[in-house]
Amino acid sequence: MTEASSPAYQGPRRILSGIQASGALHLGNYLGALKRFTALQDAAPTFVFVADMHAITVWQDPALLTAQTREIAAAYLASGLDPKKTVIFPQSAVRAHADLAWVFNCVARLGWLDRMTQFKEKSGKHKERASVGLYTYPVLQAADILLYKATEVPVGEDQKQHLELTRDIAGKFNNDFGAPGYFPLPEPVIQGPATRIMSLRDGSAKMSKSDPSDQSRINLTDDADAIAAKIKKSKTDMGVMPQVGESLDDRPEVRNLIAIYAALSDQTKDQVTAQFAGQGFGAFKPALADLAVEALAPVTAEMRRLMADPTEIDRVLKDGAERAAEVADPVVAEVKKIVGFWQA
Repeated sequence: MTEASSPAYQGPRRILSGIQASGALHLGNYLGALKRFTALQDAAPTFVFVADMHAITVWQDPALLTAQTREIAAAYLASGLDPKKTVIFPQSAVRAHADLAWVFNCVARLGWLDRMTQFKEKSGKHKERASVGLYTYPVLQAADILLYKATEVPVGEDQKQHLELTRDIAGKFNNDFGAPGYFPLPEPVIQGPATRIMSLRDGSAKMSKSDPSDQSRINLTDDADAIAAKIKKSKTDMGVMPQVGESLDDRPEVRNLIAIYAALSDQTKDQVTAQFAGQGFGAFKPALADLAVEALAPVTAEMRRLMADPTEIDRVLKDGAERAAEVADPVVAEVKKIVGFWQA
């Protein structure tokens, strides 16, 4: 039975996503994930987790991992996620993630994982030194999604291949175990002007926590002066701001700054281009800096308040883990029954 001919999933609409608990959060995370999560939480039941299990696919300092989990949760709350509407939880606090991942490890095929480009990029020339967890990362990701029978997943372009794998695993499970329509075939939600924010120093590289240059990114914990300085020093070129419709294929840094302005101001890229067409970067960069400071200052202030007294964060995470388990545990129990595991 092919995916196209499989009976359609009949369950409710659900949205799920998460951010890995490694490194400081930055503007790319805010625009590409946090802001989008907040906008979607009124559309359908939403689950947003801190991916601490994914984080340890490469070595993490245990004490730092705990702090990073709290920091990401603080960023969720500071960005507008409402824990009464959105289930916010640490991935590792819900055992069902690991249970379902093992079943999916036995459904997925080596050939599928061999095609995953992110493993090739992250493992580099010495893949034999990479952890098995890094290799099977996309299978755990499939479990994260299908455990809650999520129908939509806000992702960036770089995660689209992993979501396609999730669909393959769901379809194969449904077919192999005679459970048509049991798991949904989730759809990616890739929209908006800034689903992939690039480095301030290199428009061909994604803004990243792991970039050794702090000047390449705007951290959510940066103060107003740091934000303004980084934007002022951001790489552009010798030209001026483009006209509407002008190709920016050979101007990746300019294209990136326009995308950032558009996302922060809730405008289209064409609207931003029209506003600044023909002007020099001496006019555009200060405007972008002011806009970024205005947008991020409240988020930074709230994050700092929460991190100074993590009691509220821990309460939200504990409550979220319990609510997540209420959804996840019955799914794993039913999967075990479908697979044929012994049950008392």
